[in-house]
Amino acid sequence: MKIRIAYIEEPPFYWTAENGEVAGSDVELAEVILRAMGVSEISYVPTTFEEFLPGVEEGRWDMNVPIFISAERQRRVTFSVPVWSLVDGFIVPAGNPRQLQSYESMAVQSNARLATIAGTIQIDAAKAAGMHAEQIVVFKDQPDAIAALQAGKVDAFVGTAVGNRALLQRYPGLDAVSHPLLAGSRAPVGGFSFSKANTALTHAVNDELQRYLGSADHRMRMKNHGITDSEIDGALAARMATRSGAMPT
Repeated sequence: MKIRIAYIEEPPFYWTAENGEVAGSDVELAEVILRAMGVSEISYVPTTFEEFLPGVEEGRWDMNVPIFISAERQRRVTFSVPVWSLVDGFIVPAGNPRQLQSYESMAVQSNARLATIAGTIQIDAAKAAGMHAEQIVVFKDQPDAIAALQAGKVDAFVGTAVGNRALLQRYPGLDAVSHPLLAGSRAPVGGFSFSKANTALTHAVNDELQRYLGSADHRMRMKNHGITDSEIDGALAARMATRSGAMPT
């Protein structure tokens, strides 16, 4: 059995290593789960964030690496159970000169500009917090967005707090800021995604995930990539909330 997985360059979750191998926390999770299912061959397809959903819908590959689950995306694809729960954060110039701590702190500075990646849920989150469309600058990928930040064309780049910490290793001279989680709220969760027609693969992956997520081996592997217990436990809690009829995010 062969499975094709689409991914983009977003450490520590998934990226192409110097030796050409595909690596990352979510790649390692996929390998563990698929091997446990008896998959004999796993191939990785590099793509863009905007192509994740169309590609899996059209059968160009079998599944996507984990991305955030949203109601809009669920109308197009089927997601696995949540595998992580992540808060957003900014990458800013060293010292954070504009004191940007959250979307709300940017919204009140009308001339502040935020770099985002096309198709991400961070765009909707920024708008929901009161940011105007003209404050949000959309780029096709992280390198372009970070280059704009370094050039002073934008004031912050938004991604996951975990991902931003990994990015700083590539871009010295910048700082990372994690967004505060509001009292009573739950961090967004993400999962693998599949074509709605591919129910057999979806069910098989979910069965293995539910056996493996939260295990000692899982926690150890994720810790090696900077994924902490809180990011794992948030996903497990969201799964339980879903079972009880509550929304996971």
